[in-house]
Amino acid sequence: MMQPQYDLTFIGHVCFDEILHHGRPTVYQAGSAVLCGAMAAVRTGKRVQAILKLNPADIAEFAAIGKSGADVAIIPAAKTTRMRVIHPSDNVDDREMLQLESAEPITVGELPTLSTRHVHLAGVTDQEFTLDLIRHLRSGPWTLSADMQSFVRQVDLATRHISFADVPAKKQIVALLDSVKLDIVEAKMLTGSDDLATAAGIIQSWGCPEVVITQAQGVLSLAEGKAYYQKFSNSTDIGRTGRGDTTFAAYLSWRQEHDVEESLRFAAALVSLKMETPGPFQGTLEHVLVRMKDKHAVMVR
Repeated sequence: MMQPQYDLTFIGHVCFDEILHHGRPTVYQAGSAVLCGAMAAVRTGKRVQAILKLNPADIAEFAAIGKSGADVAIIPAAKTTRMRVIHPSDNVDDREMLQLESAEPITVGELPTLSTRHVHLAGVTDQEFTLDLIRHLRSGPWTLSADMQSFVRQVDLATRHISFADVPAKKQIVALLDSVKLDIVEAKMLTGSDDLATAAGIIQSWGCPEVVITQAQGVLSLAEGKAYYQKFSNSTDIGRTGRGDTTFAAYLSWRQEHDVEESLRFAAALVSLKMETPGPFQGTLEHVLVRMKDKHAVMVR
């Protein structure tokens, strides 16, 4: 069997972000889960593909993905997704979101031919992936993961306001995945528990063997019968947008050759560096390895 062309393939919308921080200047930037994830994974030394759905006229605004070293494939759309994120307080986990425009859901027929070890569905809202698409991807020879924000964040098509709500097909979605990422708000919405280890255990019981959950202070991973927790070490949260996307991309990248505990420590170190600067992770592998020193994950289960 031929070796896959890529280690990691990220699929999703890219978007224009307008971020209104409480007491700080408004930030305008190119963003999205797929952008933050792909650019972080490239810097770990992985062969990365980013499959982006957007209006081709806007591709220059997202040139950083290709310049980072990821190979880019475009799914043409009439519009590029546009997001507004409002932080009404100093709590970076307190935010209101609107999707002002959408590139519309990705269909099976739009996907290019894939040659990869792992596919990650890096969505921003429920306007990107369908259950049919996930089932189609499950039939491939790669491992598969998804960010549950792609389903919990639900867009009101009249007001464009994003609310967080339970997902009727959550057990079907999770059972199709090899690993899954959530933040604590999404985990509580889906399970009813805001205890990281408890929520992770409930989600794992739906059929996904590896569960990663982030919160403001750190990240937990439950896999192979053990749960580990690693604190973040960032000195500022100015780069909070993209925290979970970057954490999971770093985790997936390191996990291909390392155990759960080591991968969690690596992911926490990388995203801690990322949160100290707005935008995608711009550091080096050496920066991450230095930040990892003397930072130990704690077994919590």
